[in-house]
Amino acid sequence: MVKQAQFETDVIRTSDGPLEITFLGHGTLMLAFGGLTIHVDPYSDVADYAQLPKADVVLVTHEHSDHLDLDALAKIRTPQTEIVLNEAGAEEVGGGLVMHNGDAQVVKGLQIEAAPAYNIIHKRSNGQPFHPKGAGNGYVITCGDTRVYIAGDTEAIPEMEHLADIAVAFLPMNLPYTMTPEMAAQAALAVGARIVYPYHYGSTDPSKLVSLLSARKDIEVRIRKMA
Repeated sequence: MVKQAQFETDVIRTSDGPLEITFLGHGTLMLAFGGLTIHVDPYSDVADYAQLPKADVVLVTHEHSDHLDLDALAKIRTPQTEIVLNEAGAEEVGGGLVMHNGDAQVVKGLQIEAAPAYNIIHKRSNGQPFHPKGAGNGYVITCGDTRVYIAGDTEAIPEMEHLADIAVAFLPMNLPYTMTPEMAAQAALAVGARIVYPYHYGSTDPSKLVSLLSARKDIEVRIRKMA
C-alpha cells in the first residue's frame, strides 16, 4: 500500500490475515484488510487524498464537514466504491448505502454494523446536543475473529453495553463535542475492548486515558497522532 511517510501504521493480526490501520489524523483512518481499502471519514485537512489508495469502501459516520469532505471523497472514489453513511450524509453525497443505528450489512464481503453515536451531556448554547440521538453512526467492522469499533462522534452511551466481542475500539475525546477522558474510560470498559485508541482528541490530553485505565492490565491504550 502506498502511504505518505508521516503516517503511523499498526498491524492487527486476525484469523483472516492482517488488518492494517493507518492513522491519518483527527477522526480519519484508512484500513486495509482482505484486499480491501477502507477509508473512514475522509478529510482533506489531514492528508492529500490524491496520493492515497482508492477506496473499495468508505465509512462516513455523519455529515459534519470534518467527517464528510466531498473533495477528499471525490479523490478516492471510483465507480466501484461502496459508500456507507447516514441519511444526512447521503443527501450531501447524492446516494450511497444508508445505514441506521442497529443495521447490519455485508459490504464487499465485510460485515459492518451501525451503532448509535450521540451526546447526552454536551450540548450547544440552545440546548441541542452536538450530535443528536439517531442521526449519526459508529461502526463495528468484523475482520475474521477481530471486531473493530469506530465510535464516531459520541459520548459514553448505554448502547455500548450491548456491543459484543470488541477487540479494538476507537474512542473520540475532542471536548466539548464528544467524550471526556473519564467518559472514554467508561466506554472502553463498556465495550470490553482489548486495544483502545483515543482518536479525534483535539486539545484533550490522551495520556489521561492511559492513567485512568492503568489498573486494567487486560486493556492496552495506544496513543497515535489523531488530534
